[in-house]
Amino acid sequence: MVTKFAKWSEGKFVLSLSLSLSLSLSLSLSLSLSLYFYHGCRLTDLQQGFPSLCPSQGPLQDPDSDVYTKFFMSHCCYDAIPTSSKLVIFDTTLQVKKAFFALVANGVRAAPLWDNKLQCFVGMLTITDFINILHRYYRSPMVQIYELEEHKIETWREVYLQYSLNSLISITPDSSLFEAIYFLLKNKIHRLPIIDPESGNVLHILTHKRILKFLHIFGSMIPKPPFLQKRIEEVKIGTFKSIATVRETETVYDALSVFVERRVSALPVVNEQGKVVALYSRFDVINLAAQKNYNNLNMTMQEAIQSRPCCIEGVLKCYPHETLETIIDRIAEAEVHRLVLVDTEDVVRGIVSLSDLLQALVLTPAGVEALFS
Repeated sequence: MVTKFAKWSEGKFVLSLSLSLSLSLSLSLSLSLSLYFYHGCRLTDLQQGFPSLCPSQGPLQDPDSDVYTKFFMSHCCYDAIPTSSKLVIFDTTLQVKKAFFALVANGVRAAPLWDNKLQCFVGMLTITDFINILHRYYRSPMVQIYELEEHKIETWREVYLQYSLNSLISITPDSSLFEAIYFLLKNKIHRLPIIDPESGNVLHILTHKRILKFLHIFGSMIPKPPFLQKRIEEVKIGTFKSIATVRETETVYDALSVFVERRVSALPVVNEQGKVVALYSRFDVINLAAQKNYNNLNMTMQEAIQSRPCCIEGVLKCYPHETLETIIDRIAEAEVHRLVLVDTEDVVRGIVSLSDLLQALVLTPAGVEALFS
């Protein structure tokens, strides 16, 4: 089911219309026509353990280091919903293979899961699930992955939930974006459904990229803080130790193992000299479904990179001497999740991700350490 939303900013009036489509994937789920009326945002404890705010300057060490904290506290999740967006919803009785093909066909990276028996949303199906299934059940190129071919989503969830507390983490439209950032980083997730508490309808899937884009568009309304001119090597925002990489001679299955064990969203691919030659992200893995290559995980990273579509993002780099503002602009304009920090020889020295930036710019000034807790 593909759901589209129309939105008007005047008076915070939203009209959500769900269309029930059968398609070839037998996706059938009808949601009611609902009207919503929202006012300003609030900062509340929607989850047990939401921390009290204790102002702290953190690595930026500037009097106005909390400017972005205040910005996101004063805007609610509804404000970040685009005027038009696509939302794909899966019933838990759908076959796993068909679900992943549907993600590829619709150009989305995750979908809320609807349990018809419980009559509510119970979780999300993401690229991480695809990676976990491949990593768990792959044997060899000659052996079909039965679990991927035959299992329904509900079957996979029964297996996966034995090893994970995979309850649905969501947020309401009138919750603050500060709260959304905390939930994303604290729970180490990249997709946060915005759900209306009255109807139970999913309005949008909030991501790190959407939040940064919102700041990039409307941040001009607030004065630029001086710390944006500091160099990345000075503020040390990012990961600089134990950087997860994969050699171009290693296999795709080796890369999947790193994704699972290190819980990273992308891997710099390096040559024998340690120079970065490509970036292999979780999104690249879903293209194995599109190309039907998921039965051959023994191919090398070099082969996998050469076979992927030309539209896949290349290696976007940054350098220690570049300013924080330059790095934020580069990530926002390219709409990527991270930059690879390299030296003059293109040797990997670190990763600067959206999570790192949101932690340092938004949460740390409020005394909240979600990323490292």
